[in-house]
Amino acid sequence: MNDIISANKAIVRDFLETAINQGNFDGAAIHFGPRYVQHNPMIGDGVEGIRKHLSELRRQFPELKAEVKRIAADGDLVVAHVHARRSPADPGLAIVDIFRLEDGKLVEHWEVRQSVPDAAVHGNGMF
Repeated sequence: MNDIISANKAIVRDFLETAINQGNFDGAAIHFGPRYVQHNPMIGDGVEGIRKHLSELRRQFPELKAEVKRIAADGDLVVAHVHARRSPADPGLAIVDIFRLEDGKLVEHWEVRQSVPDAAVHGNGMF
Protein backbone atom coordinates (compact mmCIF):
# COMPACT_ATOMS: atom_id res chain seq x y z
CA MET A 1 0.00 0.00 0.00
CA ASN A 2 2.85 2.43 0.79
CA ASP A 3 4.23 1.87 -2.72
CA ILE A 4 0.87 2.86 -4.26
CA ILE A 5 0.62 5.96 -2.04
CA SER A 6 4.17 7.02 -2.96
CA ALA A 7 3.46 6.42 -6.65
CA ASN A 8 0.21 8.41 -6.48
CA LYS A 9 1.99 11.35 -4.84
CA ALA A 10 4.69 11.23 -7.54
CA ILE A 11 2.01 11.25 -10.26
CA VAL A 12 0.34 14.35 -8.80
CA ARG A 13 3.71 16.12 -8.44
CA ASP A 14 4.63 15.27 -12.01
CA PHE A 15 1.25 16.41 -13.32
CA LEU A 16 1.52 19.79 -11.58
CA GLU A 17 5.16 20.27 -12.62
CA THR A 18 4.61 19.28 -16.24
CA ALA A 19 1.21 20.89 -16.85
CA ILE A 20 1.68 24.12 -14.93
CA ASN A 21 5.37 24.89 -14.46
CA GLN A 22 6.52 23.56 -17.83
CA GLY A 23 3.31 24.50 -19.65
CA ASN A 24 3.30 21.06 -21.28
CA PHE A 25 -0.26 19.83 -20.99
CA ASP A 26 0.20 17.10 -23.59
CA GLY A 27 3.13 15.72 -21.59
CA ALA A 28 1.03 15.80 -18.42
CA ALA A 29 -2.02 14.24 -20.11
CA ILE A 30 -0.47 10.77 -19.74
CA HIS A 31 -1.64 10.91 -16.12
CA PHE A 32 -5.37 11.06 -16.89
CA GLY A 33 -7.68 8.10 -16.65
CA PRO A 34 -10.37 7.37 -19.23
CA ARG A 35 -12.79 9.68 -17.38
CA TYR A 36 -11.77 12.79 -15.44
CA VAL A 37 -14.38 14.32 -13.14
CA GLN A 38 -13.88 17.99 -12.32
CA HIS A 39 -15.44 19.59 -9.22
CA ASN A 40 -13.94 23.09 -9.62
CA PRO A 41 -16.90 25.11 -10.96
CA MET A 42 -14.54 27.31 -13.00
CA ILE A 43 -13.14 24.40 -15.05
CA GLY A 44 -15.00 22.32 -17.61
CA ASP A 45 -15.44 18.62 -16.96
CA GLY A 46 -13.11 16.03 -18.46
CA VAL A 47 -9.60 16.22 -19.85
CA GLU A 48 -10.61 18.81 -22.46
CA GLY A 49 -12.01 21.05 -19.71
CA ILE A 50 -8.72 21.14 -17.81
CA ARG A 51 -6.74 21.46 -21.06
CA LYS A 52 -8.78 24.53 -22.04
CA HIS A 53 -8.48 26.05 -18.56
CA LEU A 54 -4.71 25.58 -18.30
CA SER A 55 -4.17 26.76 -21.87
CA GLU A 56 -6.07 29.98 -21.15
CA LEU A 57 -4.17 30.50 -17.88
CA ARG A 58 -0.85 30.02 -19.67
CA ARG A 59 -1.93 32.46 -22.43
CA GLN A 60 -2.90 35.12 -19.87
CA PHE A 61 -0.05 34.44 -17.45
CA PRO A 62 3.01 33.03 -19.27
CA GLU A 63 5.05 33.09 -16.01
CA LEU A 64 2.49 30.97 -14.12
CA LYS A 65 4.13 28.74 -11.51
CA ALA A 66 2.87 26.30 -8.89
CA GLU A 67 5.09 25.33 -5.97
CA VAL A 68 4.01 22.25 -4.04
CA LYS A 69 4.60 23.06 -0.38
CA ARG A 70 3.17 19.83 1.05
CA ILE A 71 1.71 16.65 -0.32
CA ALA A 72 -0.13 13.92 1.53
CA ALA A 73 -2.04 10.82 0.52
CA ASP A 74 -4.62 8.51 1.99
CA GLY A 75 -5.64 5.54 -0.11
CA ASP A 76 -6.62 6.77 -3.56
CA LEU A 77 -6.67 10.48 -2.56
CA VAL A 78 -3.70 12.83 -2.87
CA VAL A 79 -3.78 16.32 -1.35
CA ALA A 80 -1.33 18.95 -2.57
CA HIS A 81 -0.90 22.28 -0.73
CA VAL A 82 0.24 24.60 -3.51
CA HIS A 83 1.48 28.19 -3.79
CA ALA A 84 0.36 29.37 -7.24
CA ARG A 85 1.69 32.60 -8.72
CA ARG A 86 0.70 34.21 -11.99
CA SER A 87 3.94 36.21 -12.04
CA PRO A 88 7.01 36.39 -9.78
CA ALA A 89 5.70 39.61 -8.15
CA ASP A 90 2.22 38.17 -7.52
CA PRO A 91 1.62 37.18 -3.87
CA GLY A 92 -0.42 34.36 -5.36
CA LEU A 93 -2.97 31.90 -4.14
CA ALA A 94 -2.86 29.23 -1.47
CA ILE A 95 -4.49 26.22 -3.12
CA VAL A 96 -5.40 22.79 -1.82
CA ASP A 97 -5.83 20.39 -4.72
CA ILE A 98 -7.39 17.03 -4.00
CA PHE A 99 -6.98 14.35 -6.63
CA ARG A 100 -8.48 10.89 -6.70
CA LEU A 101 -6.52 8.27 -8.60
CA GLU A 102 -7.54 4.90 -9.99
CA ASP A 103 -4.92 2.46 -11.19
CA GLY A 104 -2.27 5.20 -11.19
CA LYS A 105 -4.37 7.67 -13.21
CA LEU A 106 -6.00 10.97 -12.25
CA VAL A 107 -9.77 10.50 -12.35
CA GLU A 108 -11.21 13.25 -10.11
CA HIS A 109 -10.27 16.70 -8.80
CA TRP A 110 -11.45 19.14 -6.12
CA GLU A 111 -9.89 22.52 -5.32
CA VAL A 112 -10.01 24.98 -2.43
CA ARG A 113 -8.23 28.32 -2.77
CA GLN A 114 -7.67 31.66 -1.13
CA SER A 115 -5.61 34.71 -1.95
CA VAL A 116 -2.32 35.19 -0.15
CA PRO A 117 -2.87 38.43 1.82
CA ASP A 118 -0.40 41.29 2.08
CA ALA A 119 -0.71 41.20 5.88
CA ALA A 120 -2.08 38.90 8.57
CA VAL A 121 -2.96 39.23 12.24
CA HIS A 122 -0.28 36.62 12.99
CA GLY A 123 3.14 35.83 11.60
CA ASN A 124 2.46 32.23 10.62
CA GLY A 125 2.11 32.76 6.88
CA MET A 126 0.02 30.69 4.50
CA PHE A 127 2.56 27.91 4.00
